[in-house]
Amino acid sequence: MSAENANSSARVRALLIDRLQMAPDTYHVPVLADRVVELFHDLGPGIVVDATLGGGGHAAAILSANGRVRLVGIDRDPAARAAAAERLAPLGDRVTIVDAAFGDLARVLAESADFVHGEPIIGVLMDLGVSSHQLDEGGRGFSFRADAPLDMRMDTTRGQTAAQYLTHVDEHELVRLLRENGEDRFARAIARALLEDQPTTTFELNAAVERAVPAAARRRGHVATRVYQALRIAVNEEQRQLEEGLAAALDVLAVGGVLAVISYHSGEDRLVKSMLHDAVTGGCHCPPELGCVCGAVHRYRVAKASALLASAEEIEVNPRARSARLRVAYRVLA
Repeated sequence: MSAENANSSARVRALLIDRLQMAPDTYHVPVLADRVVELFHDLGPGIVVDATLGGGGHAAAILSANGRVRLVGIDRDPAARAAAAERLAPLGDRVTIVDAAFGDLARVLAESADFVHGEPIIGVLMDLGVSSHQLDEGGRGFSFRADAPLDMRMDTTRGQTAAQYLTHVDEHELVRLLRENGEDRFARAIARALLEDQPTTTFELNAAVERAVPAAARRRGHVATRVYQALRIAVNEEQRQLEEGLAAALDVLAVGGVLAVISYHSGEDRLVKSMLHDAVTGGCHCPPELGCVCGAVHRYRVAKASALLASAEEIEVNPRARSARLRVAYRVLA
């Protein structure tokens, strides 16, 4: 990195720190916010889509650092939208907030034509997973720490709860889901315990998992952590949402636009990496020694092959940043 670029990055980081100190996010601490601001700082004019708006922390930082962009914020959690609306109110008509899931990105943009005004989509941000607020608000059922109804829905006004999901899911499907989320050795025992006990609260879920996994075989941390993750992903159809949302983002970005995706577990990261690889190669599988002869269109380039990680300093302040993985791609062809 040149000295000029390094100084620019330092100024951007300092600006972000000042902004966040003046308006701390009480809903959710935005992860990798300094990296995100750097990515979107020089874009514009045009539209940035925050497809996982949450409490508006990333959105506020992006809009504060770059006065040339406007933002479409998408979230299906009513509490998140309310928190974001309050936080982003000073930014007025530069923001529109939409009740939708990030998998609905293409539809949202089509229905937001009056706000977009034909401007290019120059950035898309996806911060996957569950927010600090959702984890800390015990009544939502996302956390093993508080006894609450076994809900786990991002949008509590529609869809089935985790307890309802367990009343009809097939054992083989549940085993597959648990294994995909890291519960390998005891996946079948846990699945059978859940289906036998039919837990309706978080503490009942904890007890079922504890019964299935011998104490001597438990990993560091809570024994049910990966079970909660697996059920949350299933209830909210997060894999499908990610596939559809990423596909839409890759289609709508203008040339020179940036796509930034923050994931928190290996399954998400593998899917993001795979879809970005297909966008970069155009789906080409020609032997490297021959070069591409299949006519594949290479629409994107990635910032780097590996994911960007949070700094030690950020992890110290916000331990939830430890598992964050940021992948970045740039649109290069129309």
